[in-house]
Amino acid sequence: MFEQCQMAARPSITAAILAGGLGTRLRPVVMDQPKVLAAIGGYPFLKYLLDQLASWRIQKVVLCTGYLGEQIESRFGQDYQGLRLIYSREPMPLGTAGALRLALPLIDSDTVLVLNGDSYCKADFDAFWRWHDLRRSVATLLLVNNPDAQRFGRVRIAADGQIISFDEKKADAEPGLINAGIYLVNRGLIKSIPESGAVSLEREIFPAWIGMDFYGCQAAGPFLDIGTPESYASAEVFFAGMNASQT
Repeated sequence: MFEQCQMAARPSITAAILAGGLGTRLRPVVMDQPKVLAAIGGYPFLKYLLDQLASWRIQKVVLCTGYLGEQIESRFGQDYQGLRLIYSREPMPLGTAGALRLALPLIDSDTVLVLNGDSYCKADFDAFWRWHDLRRSVATLLLVNNPDAQRFGRVRIAADGQIISFDEKKADAEPGLINAGIYLVNRGLIKSIPESGAVSLEREIFPAWIGMDFYGCQAAGPFLDIGTPESYASAEVFFAGMNASQT
């Protein structure tokens, strides 16, 4: 869990949102637009991610786009709630890692905050940063307990939080820690990602980082993934419930 300690000053951090997926599973209910523009409560899903980044005092966001990426740029432009928005559009599907590597020249911070564009997790970012910084971690994943960890793939960690393994997705539901889709990553590690071909963070890059100072930091959540029609259908209730808990 997040540690209670004196606040450490954090540097200016560039955020990158991975928003280039084809959204094949969601396409029957979200047609002719990228997943991050899927409407939830009358707003595109990307709005909730950007609002979260603004609340975390992030100033610069690189949007890693691909499929129908022009729609995202047309909808949000170059500025949103004080966030400077920059676009890195992949010329062909490069996978989550490939898209992040392509965007590296647009990222100017030593540590990069990376968010999946199809999930949301409520978290205290200052505490997350402090946890990452105290361990001198080269990469830290935000993790949450989920009653159906096998749908996402379980993440196993040691007592000190170092990541031990990533278990494959399985058919049977089982509780456990899952990747919440929010990462703090050293810029040098991103630079080590191959520049050619499609590469996945989850399937290829993260497992290769095991054994480095690679940690998983547990947060309480709540967590939402909109990658399937069933989970997308629950999104409006999710955000309504979260807003009600804040009033």
